[in-house]
Amino acid sequence: MSSPRSLAARLLPMGLLALGLLAPPGDAASQPAPPAAGGKTLRIAMTASDVPTTNGMPNNGYEGLRFLGYPIFESLVLWDLSRADAPAGLRPGLAERWEQDPADPRTWRFHLRQGVLFHDGTPFDADAVIWNLDRFLRDGAPQAEPASAAIVRGRVAGLAAYRKVDARTVEIETARPLSYFPYLATLILFTSPKSFEDAGRDWAKVAANGAAGTGPFRISRFTPRQSVELSRNDNYWDTAHRAKLDRILLLPIPEANTRLAALRAGQVDWIEVPPPDGIAPLRAAGFSIVTNSYPHAWPWVFAAGRASSPVSDLRVRQALNYCIDRDGLVALLNGTGEPSTGFYNRSNPLFGHPQNSYRLDPARGKALLAEAGYGPQRPLRLTVGISTSGSGQMLPLPMNELLQESLREHCGVAVEFRTVEWNTLLAGLRAAPDQPAWLGADALNISLVSSDPSQMARWFLGANVSPRGSNAGHWVDPAFDAAFAEVETSTDPARAAAAVARAHERLVDGAPWLYIVHDLNPRAMTRRVRGFTSAQSWFQDLTTVDLQ
Repeated sequence: MSSPRSLAARLLPMGLLALGLLAPPGDAASQPAPPAAGGKTLRIAMTASDVPTTNGMPNNGYEGLRFLGYPIFESLVLWDLSRADAPAGLRPGLAERWEQDPADPRTWRFHLRQGVLFHDGTPFDADAVIWNLDRFLRDGAPQAEPASAAIVRGRVAGLAAYRKVDARTVEIETARPLSYFPYLATLILFTSPKSFEDAGRDWAKVAANGAAGTGPFRISRFTPRQSVELSRNDNYWDTAHRAKLDRILLLPIPEANTRLAALRAGQVDWIEVPPPDGIAPLRAAGFSIVTNSYPHAWPWVFAAGRASSPVSDLRVRQALNYCIDRDGLVALLNGTGEPSTGFYNRSNPLFGHPQNSYRLDPARGKALLAEAGYGPQRPLRLTVGISTSGSGQMLPLPMNELLQESLREHCGVAVEFRTVEWNTLLAGLRAAPDQPAWLGADALNISLVSSDPSQMARWFLGANVSPRGSNAGHWVDPAFDAAFAEVETSTDPARAAAAVARAHERLVDGAPWLYIVHDLNPRAMTRRVRGFTSAQSWFQDLTTVDLQ
């Protein structure tokens, strides 16, 4: 394979940075909103192309949850983000404890924490829980909000009913037993009903004002398309997790080299996903570079269930997995990713023992394509939807360009891209593959989370095909579903783990995705930033962060 061009050539000429051309006039990086005077203000450059929504259920995927979700709005169950040496687990949140009903394993009972107040001073209680669940799940409710409902319903499939038991207890019922439901509970955030009333029952005005949550930070200022400022909640219920910072200023800067330039110019203190070519110079200049393994898959999601697409053929999907140079892509990323050959990385004990071991093997790829009827006389042509940036998207333009070159060079596959904004691409994840949101594409390049069995069910279970759930490619495999039925109903951890491994073997051999890389979660920051723990999670605890 020919040597890939440097990222500097693929993105923005590095010479422009030396000349001080950091960003075009009016860009968020060149003209960030000034923080309020006084105190410690951490300025973070996100990869998002816009400020995630500020209404209590942020858009922009899991980057939205990372910065405009958990710091302000919380869930019944929270992630434990205190460690860097192990995958993040769960801890009690707005519920101090929970249990699965032994008489009816479809029912989960949550015991709510006492003394929790929303930022506006109103109490968090069972009524607030039901109000929020109605917002997301009850069509026709006065507080119903279609955009947020689509996010929650896509992430949390299988909810059947919910009810208030008393002021401190709620029950949530699932359509079938789900042993992993506490993981799903992390994805439902709670907003003060008073925010809605104070805004005249208008969710657009709620977002403009900044909704009230229960978290360690509160929204104190919002400038559309430019920035949002968070301020410390001095009355946060968890005294051990009260923030050290006074404020956080969040800036959407989607272009990697523009983020780099903003950091070098002292306009921000922290950037998500520095360009790989900039990492060594940043280290040499005294900046901190933080990486860690985390549950992040960067695939092409195949339209496997659309009969008119060539990727509906298993042989084509497997062939494509043998036709790409993952090591070349990792080299392009300067080691900030690792090759992916399945939903989990190969070191995960739940990887199992699939029949296929994907690697660059053009002979095998071409043979599979020939069996499917493709070759020099009838080359395979694919259309792939990609974005310019976005939550967990790493560096989508140069990475996809390399994949395009790799597939053409090794297996004669012609790939055409349809490039759209991240949230436009994300809409495909909530639609069937024959719908317009899929852009007529054979695959969508959407980075996805692989943190726990609930996410495996979310992306691949037959019962979760979109729009009911997030199995957007409509890949349905009876053997996978059978293994996962055992995962969902088992009360024996060892038996459940063995079933997850069997399910993962089906994911590898069934190839519903083009498995490309797992991200290593790089971020860069000034030496003034102290106290940050890079959790093995899409989310991070900002309460421990301080500025020297």
